[in-house]
Amino acid sequence: MKKILLASQSPRRRELLSALGYSFETVGICCDEIYPDDLPAAEVAAYLSELKSNAYAGLGENEILVTADTVVSIDNKILGKPQDKAEAKRMLRELSGRAHQVYTGITLKTNRQTVTATDKADVTVENLTDDEIDYYLDTCQPYDKAGSYGIQDWFGMAKISKINGSFYTVMGLPTHLVSSIIKQLDSYS
Repeated sequence: MKKILLASQSPRRRELLSALGYSFETVGICCDEIYPDDLPAAEVAAYLSELKSNAYAGLGENEILVTADTVVSIDNKILGKPQDKAEAKRMLRELSGRAHQVYTGITLKTNRQTVTATDKADVTVENLTDDEIDYYLDTCQPYDKAGSYGIQDWFGMAKISKINGSFYTVMGLPTHLVSSIIKQLDSYS
């Protein structure tokens, strides 16, 4: 088995990769997560995961690098990580009572091969009151999450009424794709 390197600071991605049964090392990368303004929302996550992958130098012969990015989109507009409580509140109001899309792009790379894939989930949020939004922002602190929410916390349990797609894609790592691609890359010499 090749050594797996996860280039992510996300505790959720670390948790999911570990739950798949893989041993891995977490590595840091430094890149500006900037994408072209005219890039369709459905392509942004894959673009950013490739950007992160390309920013990593020093990939060893028997290593697989895993990078990922998740974006939330409503009306083809990207909702990134909020800068502050006011922006988080605005995002949650925009998602309230509506369906939106979550795209997670992944790039898995060896010295010989790179595979990039995107998984999409459609997510429906129940109507949110201002009190519910304030409660959520005060108790769960979702400032490191695209769209200002975490599917795995109170918001997902209490306010998500429907998911069409993988729960884990919304959480930040499409585990079914990662597992399949790791097997593919590990068998390719």
